[in-house]
Amino acid sequence: MPPSLLRPGQPFGLVLVTIDSEANAQALAQKLVEARLAACVSLAPVQSIYRWQGAIQQEREWQLTLKTNLTRLEEITQFISQHHPYDVPEIIALPLVAGSVAYLNWLAEQTQPPPRAEA
Repeated sequence: MPPSLLRPGQPFGLVLVTIDSEANAQALAQKLVEARLAACVSLAPVQSIYRWQGAIQQEREWQLTLKTNLTRLEEITQFISQHHPYDVPEIIALPLVAGSVAYLNWLAEQTQPPPRAEA
């Protein structure tokens, strides 16, 4: 792969989250980007079939795909847990192994924690 398409050793990845409605998906995505926990969040409707409390469920949900810095995964997990309507929200992290250097630079800039205000 050409060097312009690879940044080995960088902590970037995707985090997958499902949620119950388009409105909740949009609200959570907005909050994640505002908090700089994701550079970008893509939303897509999905049909999920799963077992919950002993019964098979089938629901229409929304899949959020966060493009982020995985060094902040603990913060991301806590944030999603606090702002998500499910008892057990899906939070799955996948590492990126390659990507456009320009895009990964942008991703890094967008997911820097905001500077702390001095007291």
